[in-house]
Amino acid sequence: MPTIFAKIIRGEIPGDIVYQDELVTAFRDIQPQAPTHILIVPNKAIPTVNDVEEEDEATLGRMIVVAKKLADREGIAKDGYRLIMNTNEHGGQEVFHIHMHLLGGRPLGRMLSR
Repeated sequence: MPTIFAKIIRGEIPGDIVYQDELVTAFRDIQPQAPTHILIVPNKAIPTVNDVEEEDEATLGRMIVVAKKLADREGIAKDGYRLIMNTNEHGGQEVFHIHMHLLGGRPLGRMLSR
């Protein structure tokens, strides 16, 4: 069954898409946790990081390159930003189509609380 991300990628449901090419799509999170909160997802449905194959290496690299470009475009590159990928239940993954969160625009604090 297609995820909500797959439906956004295919244009079946609306999304605030800020970047799209043959490998990845990036769109604004509907529940932003920072002034800039963009999700960068592979166009190919990969459920978790545990499901990544060697053939996906170029796509994962593209996700990071796109994150850098979007951070520049959003004006958050100089002050800094955070990239997050969650995997499975304990990692906090909610949509089982891998995705990278690009967050910035304010100090983000510690990564994990003790």
